[in-house]
Amino acid sequence: MPVISTTNVTNPTANDFVALVTPTSMSVGVMDLSKAERNANGKMIIERIATKQKLELQYSFLTKQQMATGLTAVSYVKFWVKYTDPQTDTIRQAQFYCGDRNTGILDFVNGVPRYIDVKFNLIEL
Repeated sequence: MPVISTTNVTNPTANDFVALVTPTSMSVGVMDLSKAERNANGKMIIERIATKQKLELQYSFLTKQQMATGLTAVSYVKFWVKYTDPQTDTIRQAQFYCGDRNTGILDFVNGVPRYIDVKFNLIEL
């Protein structure tokens, strides 16, 4: 099973997912979305609305084809992602969107770029 795979199919099956290249590094952030305020007695009232995850992916080096496949896979407004959830140690499937995508170009070999330091975040909907 690849580390990360994606699909833009509405009700995906296992065959609908496209594997991304294994990232050089990946971190999983857990975000608690909450509303907090104090009442008239000064007591803090916290309402947890949801808990979402953010995947931070980094690639040290990608070929032209790997870059195109990866950017296409995360280019949709929303898409499904399968990945290993460190909290449950299971394969988790959830809908995400992609934040900004950043890359550098190492050089050109026969006119073909080689990409370095590719970074992007996948944020759970």
